[in-house]
Amino acid sequence: MAQVEKRGGLLRKSSASKKPLKEKVVLMYDEIFMTEDPSKCSPRFWEELFLMKVNLEYLEGKLESLDGEELMKIKDNINCLFQHCIQALGEEHPIRVVNALQTLCALIRGVHQKNKSTSGFDIINMLMGFDKAELCMKNLMESLDSLLCAEGSESLKSLCLKLLLCLVTVTDNISQNTILEYVMINSIFEAILQILSHPPSRREHGYDAVVLLALLVNYRKYESVNPYIVKLSIVDDEATLNGMGLVIAQALSEYNRQYKDKEEEHQSGFFSALTNMVGSMFIADAHEKISVQTNEAILLALYEAVHLNRNFITVLAQSHPEMGLVTTPVSPAPTTPATPLGTTPPSSDDEHRLHSGKLCLIILTCIAEDQYANAFLHDDNMNFRVNLHRMPMRHRKKAADKNLPCRPLVCAVLDLMVEFIVTHMMKEFPMDLYVRCIQVVHKLLCYQKKCRVRLHYTWRELWSALINLLKFLMSNETVLLAKHNIFTLALMIVNLFNMFITYGDTFLPTPSSYDELYYEIIRMHQSFDNLYSMVLRLSTNAGQWKEAASKVTHALVNIRAIINHFNPKIESYAAVNHISQLSEEQVLEVVRANYDTLTLKLQDGLDQYERYSEQHKEAAFFKELVRSISTNVRRNLAFHTLSQEVLLKEFSTIS
Repeated sequence: MAQVEKRGGLLRKSSASKKPLKEKVVLMYDEIFMTEDPSKCSPRFWEELFLMKVNLEYLEGKLESLDGEELMKIKDNINCLFQHCIQALGEEHPIRVVNALQTLCALIRGVHQKNKSTSGFDIINMLMGFDKAELCMKNLMESLDSLLCAEGSESLKSLCLKLLLCLVTVTDNISQNTILEYVMINSIFEAILQILSHPPSRREHGYDAVVLLALLVNYRKYESVNPYIVKLSIVDDEATLNGMGLVIAQALSEYNRQYKDKEEEHQSGFFSALTNMVGSMFIADAHEKISVQTNEAILLALYEAVHLNRNFITVLAQSHPEMGLVTTPVSPAPTTPATPLGTTPPSSDDEHRLHSGKLCLIILTCIAEDQYANAFLHDDNMNFRVNLHRMPMRHRKKAADKNLPCRPLVCAVLDLMVEFIVTHMMKEFPMDLYVRCIQVVHKLLCYQKKCRVRLHYTWRELWSALINLLKFLMSNETVLLAKHNIFTLALMIVNLFNMFITYGDTFLPTPSSYDELYYEIIRMHQSFDNLYSMVLRLSTNAGQWKEAASKVTHALVNIRAIINHFNPKIESYAAVNHISQLSEEQVLEVVRANYDTLTLKLQDGLDQYERYSEQHKEAAFFKELVRSISTNVRRNLAFHTLSQEVLLKEFSTIS
């Protein structure tokens, strides 16, 4: 007997003499692609269609193969198919619902392929017709909302979310996707929250729900009132916020696990996962890069939650078992897809690494500005062990992770900033990221000064990193000035030292810490002298850097006063005592003995900063980021993710 094999909707006998036989569903699709109404000859046509297993590939391919004119000829049939799909969503039989959902996915994607260069209005007209669009979308969104909130099939919920993601990402620029106006009017926000707050649903669908929410929040966010932004900003339900935090934490931990290969990640809580992610986002030498998919969609979701909802900051205190605040969850952690939606594939260029690193630093900026977050970060009663990724470098040994100290979380943030500073002094200098990094440190210091928080931290590591960064800027002056205004960064660094000099007695842990600050400035005086010479040279010339360099010159006044005051006294002490090289303790002795005669100038505005503003400064960045995520989500919604095998097993009532 001849063997039968199936390819592209055809049943083909092995005998070459026979013509290929088409599946019944494919024959029915072909009838839809005729100009006649298929139900005229077959009154039960639509009823039978949704009992047939969907052939996504054939349906979508057929739509793509038609030119615009051919597609317009069958517009009425496409509209009719779309409307019958929506009607089928209300059926009791789950197989009809499944087939309707998958058909809608194929229709939306197929029609989109023909309308790439035109406006969203053409897509609406082709799918539904302008006159029926409002009612169609109302019925569709209500059906999807009911399916997502029902206690029924998890597979149906999964398909609903995939259909919504398909709908949202139908255009690269989601703000040009006019279909989303109907998604704004007929909100599914509460359905998304229900998924996140309910452990079984969260485990199955949390990832898709969080990505969907992040995208919906970004629809025309600067041009109009987006109801998803408004609603997200006022969520205060602890279970929902923690659910969102768990999904994000799981996805970031997965990134860390991939990056560290077989190394187990024992930390929990998204904060440690985020700090690890920033630490591993960049590698200075191209040949050392580890190719890992950057999960920009999850980072965007974390950003929107932190930026829009100050209650979400409380999630920072959750998911840390060693704190004893949360018991081990009964249900397993949320699953992250093997190829998560919205991930960027590993690539040879740094563009996506830069985007992800920038987004991480923006998230940390929002956290560093928040009063409640700072109170939590600095709380001495809430200590954590955070295992940061530290890049292997020739001049330092790999730190052992076994005996990590238990400290307030702000110490991990500062460690991360120090790590970033010392590991990114490279030819392709990421100036924007360095500015953001220094701003995070500055904002944390402003909080410590304001609230007189005496943090027990090894400040010397920060001072040393900042001085080394200044040395890098000076040694690469010509190359860097061709691309960047390095004086902006230099001024920020100098002013960090001025913060310590002027207000250090209010937030440094001990008087000896303040002495150590002076010791470091004196020990590294040559670097500050060289910086002064460089900025003096450029500020006295009539070049483009005159004004920027002058600001650094003025900012150095107290540092130079310290150097000029103590250096002669140290030299005198060495001469009197016949010591060729003084020990640190001897230098500190001279410093302590001569504070009284030191005169410093009061510098204004050191503890002031401009607050983060997305719309005015970052709109272009987020627009491009969301476009990239939308493209990746659409690409990763591949045919296999919509396969019916699992669904048919679940609904085994039909063989």
